[in-house]
Amino acid sequence: MAKKKKSSNNSSSICQNRKARHEYQIDTKFEAGMVLTGWEVKSLRDGRAQLADSYVVLKNDEAWLVAAHFTPLKTACAHVVADPTRDRKLLLNRREIERLQLAIHAKGFTCVALSMYWKGSNIKCEIALVKGKKLHDKRASEKERDWSREKQRTLSANQ
Repeated sequence: MAKKKKSSNNSSSICQNRKARHEYQIDTKFEAGMVLTGWEVKSLRDGRAQLADSYVVLKNDEAWLVAAHFTPLKTACAHVVADPTRDRKLLLNRREIERLQLAIHAKGFTCVALSMYWKGSNIKCEIALVKGKKLHDKRASEKERDWSREKQRTLSANQ
């Protein structure tokens, strides 16, 4: 029996929402599975997904990923009508959904998708409860990041 070759892509990450990490203060993270169709999995294997403006909506005690864009492959099945921005169901347990609902409605949090990655043969989506940053908070975090970079440069130059 022949062994399967590992893909050349060593990273398990499919895509990340860097805009969310800049715009929001992250509070609590959750890992959710996703309900996908065949062409979506194929396009994710090719790395054709964007989470730039995506967010999570809770409807009827279910979590849905909204506005995530999965670009269909040209070689995908011809008889399937591919909708790249359809709402995709997220798989969370009841307690996690209740925690999300409580935080969103009572405490004023927003739920956004941070990243998508492979976990074994499954595709997982990392979602988080976030609060929006003010302009001065963004400046402070940028200043802190620049300072830590400069500190690393000086330490490596001295050694």
